[in-house]
Amino acid sequence: MAAESTPAAPCGRLAPVLLTIINDRALTETGLTATPQAIADRNAAASTTRIVVCADDYAFTPGVSRAIRELIAARRISATSVMTGSEFWPAEASALKVVAGDADIGLHVTLTDQAPLGSMPTFAPNGRFPPLAAVFRNGLMRRLPLAEIEAEIERQVAAFVTHYGAPPAHIDGHHHMHQLPGVRDIVVRIAARVGKGRTWVRSCAEPPGAIVRRGVGTPKALIIGALGPGIERRARATGVPFNRGFSGAYDFAGETRSTAELFRRFVTGLSANGLVMCHPGYVDASLIGRDPMTRAREQEYAYLMSDAWPALLAEHRLDVGPLVRP
Repeated sequence: MAAESTPAAPCGRLAPVLLTIINDRALTETGLTATPQAIADRNAAASTTRIVVCADDYAFTPGVSRAIRELIAARRISATSVMTGSEFWPAEASALKVVAGDADIGLHVTLTDQAPLGSMPTFAPNGRFPPLAAVFRNGLMRRLPLAEIEAEIERQVAAFVTHYGAPPAHIDGHHHMHQLPGVRDIVVRIAARVGKGRTWVRSCAEPPGAIVRRGVGTPKALIIGALGPGIERRARATGVPFNRGFSGAYDFAGETRSTAELFRRFVTGLSANGLVMCHPGYVDASLIGRDPMTRAREQEYAYLMSDAWPALLAEHRLDVGPLVRP
């Protein structure tokens, strides 16, 4: 039952005034001065909404990795997810550590299209993961060899720690396969163990109505969003943190709207600790022939590095940073 509206409490009306007085007094006592604009800027910053902007596919190729590092260094994004099965990861790890700062550096569990780090006679008998459609179908039908998959995810975690020197700040999945039945239990269990309450997992859950209103990659977003509540329930039961809201899915090949328009839709209505997924990168020889997503990566990079991105964040009163843990 909705509560009856009542006049605002005096303390509620006085809060902004008290905050200004406290700020002024603190500055005076430390021998500093503050202009009215500085105080206004500080108070405005306190009212922004924190979101996570995460670039997937670090270490996929050198060009993708370099673009992501530049965006982290410029504080245009606040997280990246690493494909530790890539042959480029050992060389790209040290450069990432230099620029990481407080960004969340996590593991991008890979179970599709690439090569595993170890033997998987049932899941990848020819030394290569099955394509996305096959993994998705078998996951929904609960026909995945989970013991082999758990061993492979453990290998990918170990490769992360070996070359980065710390556990992953979060765990998500290439093509969102970490949300599949069975796989999600493994991911949450590993996150709880390696992170000791700090490693979070990605949920792609969104209300269907929000996806439809956004109008971007609607069928794709509805499918991956439907798998999100399952991983959230397991994370909540285990005490593993997770993001609260998700956006960023679109048709990389068929989308005709500008990158600026897509990101405007991605951030609109996003709640605190919501996550925007992105895939920036430079197209290099390693990427061509390895992945069909090429031009879209450069477009995303150019937009995120432009003045339009921080202007959009300011317009929506958003602050980009690492996930706020409980």
